[in-house]
Amino acid sequence: MSSKAAKNIPAELLREVKIQDMVAEGKCLVRIGNLVIFVSQVAPGDVVDLRVTRAKKSFLEAVPTHFHQYSELRVQPFCQHFGTCGGCKWQHLSYDAQLRYKQQQVEDQLTRIGKVELPEIAQILPSPARTYYRNKLEFTFSDNGWLTTEQINDDSRHYERSVLGFHTPARFDKIIDVEHCWLQPEPSNEIRLFVRDYARAHELPFGNLVKQTGLLRNLIVRTAQSTGETMVILQCYRAHEALEPLLDAVYAKFPHITSLNYVLNDKGNETFHDLDVVCYRGKPYIEEAMEELRFRIGPKSFYQTNSEGAHQLYQVARDFADLQGTELVYDLYTGAGTIASFVAKQARKVIGVEYVAQAVADAHVNAEINGIANMEFFAGDMKNILTAAFTDAHGRPDLIITDPPRAGMHPDVVQRLLELRTPRIVYISCNPATQARDLELLDPAYRVTRVQPVDMFPHTHHVENVVLLELK
Repeated sequence: MSSKAAKNIPAELLREVKIQDMVAEGKCLVRIGNLVIFVSQVAPGDVVDLRVTRAKKSFLEAVPTHFHQYSELRVQPFCQHFGTCGGCKWQHLSYDAQLRYKQQQVEDQLTRIGKVELPEIAQILPSPARTYYRNKLEFTFSDNGWLTTEQINDDSRHYERSVLGFHTPARFDKIIDVEHCWLQPEPSNEIRLFVRDYARAHELPFGNLVKQTGLLRNLIVRTAQSTGETMVILQCYRAHEALEPLLDAVYAKFPHITSLNYVLNDKGNETFHDLDVVCYRGKPYIEEAMEELRFRIGPKSFYQTNSEGAHQLYQVARDFADLQGTELVYDLYTGAGTIASFVAKQARKVIGVEYVAQAVADAHVNAEINGIANMEFFAGDMKNILTAAFTDAHGRPDLIITDPPRAGMHPDVVQRLLELRTPRIVYISCNPATQARDLELLDPAYRVTRVQPVDMFPHTHHVENVVLLELK
């Protein structure tokens, strides 16, 4: 459907429309005759007027302009930034409704995309915490902070444009100033507000995302709830005489910070895996505990952002694995070896494979500090490592655990799994759609015997899913 055709839709068709259902990516669905409309910022049961924002050949996208009736599924959002900030887009839904739609998302995608025979799907496991559940947040500086329509029209006060916060939806260059975020426990908010206010008071140049100018670029706070340790990473575009006084002020205000770091980054993006991180105060890492294990987390380390949720997820994976102590386990996309470490005690040996070399280095460190001797890790592209020569050298696995990125497994990796014919595969996914695609590819050799959705990210549409596959 062209934009011109969208304009020709009779206005009355877009008035007092009842929102029908929740679909993928957290959007809602409306069908009006042959029209298919995906709507943001609403809940099933809302009755609204709509404004079309995008027209494609087979569907429209729209936003509400007026609410005539509110859904019974709605609750009052608890965050003052809801609707402006790009995160926590499901705060307006009750948590029971969120879980129900995540369950539906897993069932729909495994059925519609996977097209494989499925067992009864277990009831989704809720997140142990619904607020302050994240252990890592990234905040962005901007010298041209985003103002809402209400703020623009408010002549009674001045709104500071030097801000430190989050991106607005679909805008890389627009940052909203965040007063309180409900995602990460203290001292996250306290540290962010102190850095922002210090920088304002001392007239330090906030970054400009379009021009790539200024001094202050990005602030990362990592918190370990199990140990109480805190890491702070400040990214700057360049060296500056004001940098050390700022870091000294942060450490003086928060002497309990475990690891205070900075990065000089003048690249076109904020990634710093290829840059030096300077540990200014404290240790160059923090530690997180899970059961009897401790995991060392550096500035570049990957660790699941919901620590308690990760423990629950790994317990499901370990239960599905049902290890007896004699098995050789391959842990594909092992990251820093957290899942490998979690199951190693129940296995004869675990071999982890991971693309990111730094993560493999972290995995070796975690094996050492936990005294785990029956693990071995390899770095490289999965499709290039998991060859016949590799399995000939290291043994054919009795169990495979795979936890790929959102894109799922490369077709060559899936083909290799079909060739290996390992008796059981535990497939962990943060994207049930690509997981379903891979299940269909594995269907000639494997049947799905267990499915367990896990909520790791309350107030978002994201859901984790664990599947057990057994050789036919």
